[in-house]
Amino acid sequence: MTSLRILVPIKRVIDYAIKPRVNATKTAVMTSGVKMSMNPFDELSIEESVRLRERNGDAVQDILAFSAGPAKAADTLRTAMAMGADRALLVELDEKRPEEIDLEPLAVAKLLREVVRQEGCNMVICGKQSIDDDSGQTGQMLAGLLGWGQATQAAKVEVQGSEVVVTKEVDGGEEVVRVKLPAVVTTDLRLNEPWGFPISCQRRYATLPNIMKAKKKPMEKKTLADFNVEFRKRLETVEVVEPPPRQGGGKVDSVDGLISRLKELGAI
Repeated sequence: MTSLRILVPIKRVIDYAIKPRVNATKTAVMTSGVKMSMNPFDELSIEESVRLRERNGDAVQDILAFSAGPAKAADTLRTAMAMGADRALLVELDEKRPEEIDLEPLAVAKLLREVVRQEGCNMVICGKQSIDDDSGQTGQMLAGLLGWGQATQAAKVEVQGSEVVVTKEVDGGEEVVRVKLPAVVTTDLRLNEPWGFPISCQRRYATLPNIMKAKKKPMEKKTLADFNVEFRKRLETVEVVEPPPRQGGGKVDSVDGLISRLKELGAI
């Protein structure tokens, strides 16, 4: 089996249980004073990397957690190491410079390409999207920039020799994709979440002893100046608005009443 050096990109986002609020100028979502946590899809990526090590032993030589964000993103990386990553790399961004703190997917992909080259990684496992902007582009762009094969929206990941076998859920069933290493894999919510199985089969969380151990694991810090990458803004946010409130439903007394109502709405 090919030795694996896995890179797992991590993003610090507003906690999934928090309702986002738009700022007064309608240019962005408010993040000041809001609880932040690891992007849920990235949690799946860390967990799958650790499970690959558990299944394949010494074949997984290194699991590197990476993040580009403010200084507080170090806490998110510590969580990743508490979950099983060996070490971490933080590219610290200046919160006072919007062009830095709001990196676009292409800029992130270019940054990851340089990290892959510098660290000698041959596999990238990343979330299929982040829950803040939902772009779902970085993994595919990274594979294109590296010239690597890719398997997206993984529900199951296996390494067989020099290949990665990825099972993904599609309409009407499952699709199995074989990709030669090196490769980029993006994770879907079904990955390492076998609900209905014993709790030992489900995703782990950072325990207090592992959190203490993570403080002793190495974390390297760099800045954008350490990478030969262009970070020019290509996208412009015109306006950010909250979705309209849902309207209340109505009751009908019979099937005929339902059909009449649907006709009135133009549904049938």
